[in-house]
Amino acid sequence: MLHKKGSWVKNSILVIIQQTSTDVLFYLFLNMSKRIFIPLLLLLIPAIGMNLTDQINWSIFDFITMGSLLLLVGIGINFVLHKKVKNRSLYIGLIILIFMLLWAELALGVFGSPFAGS
Repeated sequence: MLHKKGSWVKNSILVIIQQTSTDVLFYLFLNMSKRIFIPLLLLLIPAIGMNLTDQINWSIFDFITMGSLLLLVGIGINFVLHKKVKNRSLYIGLIILIFMLLWAELALGVFGSPFAGS
């Protein structure tokens, strides 16, 4: 079968463009994942503190609970940052406020709910 002159160049360019766009999408996905998981680095603070002093006593359940809260905060903030909304800072502040209230309730039992810490 005879091909038109230059058609292999056109096909090669299309393959390169397709591969490049796939790489770009994969890179963007990895960047999004990294941004979501960065708040989980805050869990290193109590982990290191537990090795330095006996006053910090977290169980594995505490790490899982705080990790899931931090992950949800990261996902929520990432979602707000990528949407075109007028009051981004308001929504991000609301997400952080809800996180802080949940954190205070779980750690200290500020509101006296049944799932508060001891």
